[in-house]
Amino acid sequence: MRAEKKLITAEYVTRLNASPFFIVVDYTGLTVAQFSELRGRLRGNGSEVHVVKNSIFQVAAKEAGLADLAGSIAGQLAVVTGQRDVSAAAKTVKTFQSEFEKPKIKFGYLKDQRLEADAIKAIADLPSLDVLRSKLLGLMKAPQSKLVALINTPGSQLARVIKAKAEKPA
Repeated sequence: MRAEKKLITAEYVTRLNASPFFIVVDYTGLTVAQFSELRGRLRGNGSEVHVVKNSIFQVAAKEAGLADLAGSIAGQLAVVTGQRDVSAAAKTVKTFQSEFEKPKIKFGYLKDQRLEADAIKAIADLPSLDVLRSKLLGLMKAPQSKLVALINTPGSQLARVIKAKAEKPA
């Protein structure tokens, strides 16, 4: 392998190891403007997309410790990686695909588990990490609010009775 290819392969190995997930898409038919728009949308949620040569990606994936991807890699491929939320990246790709009918999701990896296109689309339908956190916080806070209301009720009832007695003409 030439030195340039080794350098590019090492860059992809680093990118794959640094990201907790990646999604492989076939971008055949996307114009440069559409691809730039996809890049911008992904950048907004902390992800990025890079066009990669199939043979270089196959070597990089093998060096990163993933299973042999030889049968899965065909066509014009781009790889979506990110540091944050896989759901947000998958949602962005799925939304873009519904608008432009491209790119087609091929497969992906979350940690060391392979995900097929249907699984990635299911992840895209999940709420974002921030929404899930707020729902969890709301669930944790609800019992405390009810407890405070229950503890406060007898005192407030007593205060209303005393107030009614005080306002009642003698």
